[in-house]
Amino acid sequence: MKNLHNALQIRQLQLLKQLGYSYTDITPSELEVEAVDLPDSMETLKKTVSGCHLCELSKSRHKTVFGEGSEHATIMFIGEGPGATEDSTGRPFVGRAGELLTKMIENVLLIPRSEVYIANIVKCRPPGNRVPTESEAFTCRPYLLKQIEMIRPRIIVTLGATAYRYMTNDESPISRVRGNAIMTDHYTLIPTFHPSYLLRNPSAKKEAFVDMKKVKEMMTQSV
Repeated sequence: MKNLHNALQIRQLQLLKQLGYSYTDITPSELEVEAVDLPDSMETLKKTVSGCHLCELSKSRHKTVFGEGSEHATIMFIGEGPGATEDSTGRPFVGRAGELLTKMIENVLLIPRSEVYIANIVKCRPPGNRVPTESEAFTCRPYLLKQIEMIRPRIIVTLGATAYRYMTNDESPISRVRGNAIMTDHYTLIPTFHPSYLLRNPSAKKEAFVDMKKVKEMMTQSV
């Protein structure tokens, strides 16, 4: 059985290479890294998160932002953390960056936003939209890894440097690694720019479009 698994992995790598993918030689974070006893129900996990006070972010939040979308999604998008609009609504990516992400999903992947799952590295808004600290990110990450374990997406798209860093333990610049396919036993990870960055730097939208086209091609290969 193991030999069959290895053969299928090699074939998948060959198919992706033919599509023009490049690979980053790192060891991605695996789902078993943080052994934390968390519930196996998404609804129960959401309640656990809403009552979490394990880090300083809980002191300034209005609402936790658990994540939303299909619990059977093939594709999962992971961002950095909630902004002001997300903090007030309890939903991920609903501000201007969220509108752009929705367009990327619907216009390039050609599927409704409701068919993917969207979450963040941290579930509470960092004050002033600052980057989460290492302590905050690592404290919150078990919740995200549990979501991934339950959803079991085939493709994870990390949005921006922070999401990429805490999903791979790699601090390479996002400009260097974006678009690279990173294979794990559980999923393929593709990093790209955060929609907020694209709003500030419209010229980078062309590169993000290329990355999303690769995701679309991978969707086809995954069927």
